[in-house]
Amino acid sequence: MAQASRQARYRVGIDTGGTFTDIVSVDTTTGAIAVTKVASTPANPGIALVRGVREILDQVGGTPASVAGMAHGTTVATNALLQGQIDSLGLIVTEGFRHILEIARQSVPEGYGNSYFWVKPDRIVPLRFVREAGGRLDFKGRELRALDEASVRQAARFFRDHGIRAVGVCLLHSYANDAHERRVAEIVAEEYPECALSLSCEVLPEYREYERAVTTLVDAFVKPHMERYLRRVHDELGDLKDKPFLVMQSSGGVASAAEVVRKPITTALSGPAAGALGSAVISEMAGFPNIVTLDAGGTSTDLCLIEGGRPHVTNGGAVGAFPVRIPMIDIETIGTGGGSIAWITREGHLKVGPKSAGADPGPMCYPNGGNEPTITDANLVLGRIPAALIGGGIALNVERSRAGIVAIATRLPGNMSVEQLASGIIEIANWNQANAIRQMTIQRGIDPRGFALLSFGGAGPAQSPAVMDLLNMQACIVPPNPGNLSAFGLLAVDWRTDQIVTKVMHQDGIDLSAIAAIYTRLEQEAIETLARDGIERSRMRLVREADVRYAGQSMEVRVPAPGGAVNASFLASLIDAFHAAHKRTFGYNYAGQQKVEVVNFCVSGFGLIERPDIPKLPKRDGATLARKSVRPVYFDGAYRDTPIYDRGALLAGFRLDGPAIVEEFGSTTVVFPGQYLEVDPHGVLIVRSSRRPAEVTS
Repeated sequence: MAQASRQARYRVGIDTGGTFTDIVSVDTTTGAIAVTKVASTPANPGIALVRGVREILDQVGGTPASVAGMAHGTTVATNALLQGQIDSLGLIVTEGFRHILEIARQSVPEGYGNSYFWVKPDRIVPLRFVREAGGRLDFKGRELRALDEASVRQAARFFRDHGIRAVGVCLLHSYANDAHERRVAEIVAEEYPECALSLSCEVLPEYREYERAVTTLVDAFVKPHMERYLRRVHDELGDLKDKPFLVMQSSGGVASAAEVVRKPITTALSGPAAGALGSAVISEMAGFPNIVTLDAGGTSTDLCLIEGGRPHVTNGGAVGAFPVRIPMIDIETIGTGGGSIAWITREGHLKVGPKSAGADPGPMCYPNGGNEPTITDANLVLGRIPAALIGGGIALNVERSRAGIVAIATRLPGNMSVEQLASGIIEIANWNQANAIRQMTIQRGIDPRGFALLSFGGAGPAQSPAVMDLLNMQACIVPPNPGNLSAFGLLAVDWRTDQIVTKVMHQDGIDLSAIAAIYTRLEQEAIETLARDGIERSRMRLVREADVRYAGQSMEVRVPAPGGAVNASFLASLIDAFHAAHKRTFGYNYAGQQKVEVVNFCVSGFGLIERPDIPKLPKRDGATLARKSVRPVYFDGAYRDTPIYDRGALLAGFRLDGPAIVEEFGSTTVVFPGQYLEVDPHGVLIVRSSRRPAEVTS
């Protein structure tokens, strides 16, 4: 957003979840941050969004005129794919390639590798709704046969007559020449103007027809959902509708609502991406450039690896069952959240998750809660969370939680007490999270002992200090307002647009002039996209990358490409970067032994914004006033009288030794025995183990 005037001083971040909509505002003149939560309104999320914005303005004494802009994280794209019935989607392909989705890739799930009875899941588009268009291009984009326009008109009429509302177009080699796909779009618009249409040459101009087709289809399916959603939000905004309204993308940048409607697939992991970006800001401020983020909500936990202050970005992932190839922050999700249910297998083993009580009915302790005990119930029984959540807004029933855990205890051998079983539930959940972190680090050749764990989300800080100890990590960091960090992250990211094109070149046949022309075109496209959002050229930054592989390999590694002139020095730097990246990723390389191929050329355009400047807290004088009570909390097989602290009263430099509980609106931090907590100058809580070996801390 442009530099805020004195009147338009508040930037507002809105993260819409299934249960709550989180709102954060930053005063651009003072750096002051305000937060709130309002109940989400799934039938029309725009109602809760606007209600939250107006509530935060009332809190800070602002008006609609004082809003400089809003940034929004949404799960519309993800929810549409995971919950919607994909029964109104069609595909147009090159003649002879009608079975592209059926052939797909080898995707036999683990455990079925040698099973003759495994059947592929249903394709995103049934075969009867795949239509063929005559015409053919070769891999260089040269036309071998002209487009058969009659077949395209026939396909458009077929979709219209069968009520297909969204169509993807994926013609062979359209990444090299988009003329046929552009003409298909014109014909479909003539025959069936109401249809939502996505072209692979716009969504993903890369080779590999299967991934390109699925990504394009996902974009086409989500497009009407996103357009309808953003229209309803715009209608609800009222006197705020003229303010800049940005939407978070999976890649870690924001874009205008108009750009998002053009390519909604870019928002597939909008909310988790915002949390990762907010974590990067906090970790840099706290002096921990290498962290693993742990975002624990009611249903699941999202994990992200951040090295050198930057989250890992991948070029391919999945949304539900659908493989998509778009730039996205590399986030792993496991089914362990505050609402994860404890249950007994047929063999008599205790398990936790992935099934969740969610928000409705919720844990047993909730008003109108479910009938199966959850992680939240176990924490409540152990005394580790207060008897009311969200500042007293949700009263919890501890007796109902105890009864649910007793019911499970009777089905297990031995005479376990309620507290022992509750501790076992928490320990299993902690190991679920720790093992997921091990997979993200150790299995990639990364030592987690050199990383800190940054915990947020409503359910994260109650257990993350224990997870830190399991992996002997440097520290557990709890940011201010951990339940609202994703909304805060929305205010800490730049505009972003990504441009990519396939042009396979072997190292012995590199055409430097062609590469220069490609980067010039992609950079101009990025500039034009950012300019449409009103970004001044002086605030744009362009980053070149390339996908490179060894000749004969089937998959690539994305590496940074030098700016400036494309010459012999450029090529040498690019190849050196690939060798280094290959060794870092896989543990080896073939430098000096194997020639390389450059496959894709990429340009990311950034519109730079000012980062929120979190003010420092007063020093520790009088911080002992933060201790508000004492209650018995179960640790290591016994109840201990444990001091309870109000986070809002903790001042910079304050230290406390565990066991202790720190409570705040929206979350609770547990400091376990053998740990201590310090408050840094910006109010970040840093929990460390008193027993951590000195040689690991360096």
